[in-house]
Amino acid sequence: GHLNLLKTGIVFSDAVTTVSPTYAREIQTPEFGCGLESVLQHVSGRLTGILNGIDTDSWDPATDAALPAHFDAATVAQGKPQCKQALQSQLGLEVRGDVPLLGMISRLTDQKGLDLIAANAETLLQENLQLVFLGTGEKRYETLLNDLARRAPQKVAAVIGFNEKLARHIEAGADLFLMPSRFEPCGLNQMYSMRYGTIPLVHRVGGLADSVTDCTPQTLADGTATGFQFGP
Repeated sequence: GHLNLLKTGIVFSDAVTTVSPTYAREIQTPEFGCGLESVLQHVSGRLTGILNGIDTDSWDPATDAALPAHFDAATVAQGKPQCKQALQSQLGLEVRGDVPLLGMISRLTDQKGLDLIAANAETLLQENLQLVFLGTGEKRYETLLNDLARRAPQKVAAVIGFNEKLARHIEAGADLFLMPSRFEPCGLNQMYSMRYGTIPLVHRVGGLADSVTDCTPQTLADGTATGFQFGP
């Protein structure tokens, strides 16, 4: 008995588009359709997912002014460790090249998988790794990340806020990038990560499934693997 202008737009449109092929399929299911799945199923013949992209001129580790060292695909083994060392030093982490550094730049909400981080926080603290978080969002997650950083300052760094320069440095200095999103129409950070030689670790949903080629024995052998997917 209520008016839904989004539904009206979908019904009377000539074409419906979203930002990845997988998300276009997902929104036709009850889990992701939010009550509009039947309407989207009805217009499926004119529903298209077109994968998002990034500005590769702006996001270029060979020229990015935010980085302490520059590199490209040929020089990543020289430049990236310098970015990692500078990031560790800047954020007060133990400066070590042999410890995996995981970065996460995100809104701090359930949608972005922060509930998974919270549920596994104690396990993560026991692992031989370092974590860098940058973002703002729900107070409970801001508090959680600040608490982790306080308890293990040489292993965990949390910066609550928006800082594009630091975001670029994290993309360049991290070894892996965390995107455990519960749903993700497309996502851009996994693309920035691949551009900066950082391996994305993503939940197999939406544009993450479309843009990251999972590391399997086959994709590793043929050189097409670009990251790690997990699910459910």
